[in-house]
Amino acid sequence: MNLRDPNSMNRILGIVLKTGVVLSGVIIAIGTVLFLTNHSLDNTSAYLAYNPVLIPHGSFPVSLSSISSGLTSLDPSSIIQLGFLVLLATPVARVALSLFLFAAEKDRRFVYLTATVLAILLFSMLATPLIPLFNG
Repeated sequence: MNLRDPNSMNRILGIVLKTGVVLSGVIIAIGTVLFLTNHSLDNTSAYLAYNPVLIPHGSFPVSLSSISSGLTSLDPSSIIQLGFLVLLATPVARVALSLFLFAAEKDRRFVYLTATVLAILLFSMLATPLIPLFNG
């Protein structure tokens, strides 16, 4: 593929976005099927009911370590959470791939611009949870 051709670059980035969304949907569907096989439909609404004592809403995995330990035991909630993480990571992967594609084209202006966008994305995802102002 000729990376100088904008259609070629758009095609590559489109494949990344489509793959991420489809992969996320498949993972979420697997987690949903496992959830429904483990719980009767009569009991599902009670299981998902809002409980203000448990934060966030229910006893769902909320950290990467709890999600990974839940994945080893095939916990449906952890699998669904993984699907959402894949969905959230998809645009970040697109920006990172754009950075490499612009670097391959030797387009410095877009490399700097894309690197700035990627830095802002990564900062917002990784650093803001450590800032007390953002933790309520």
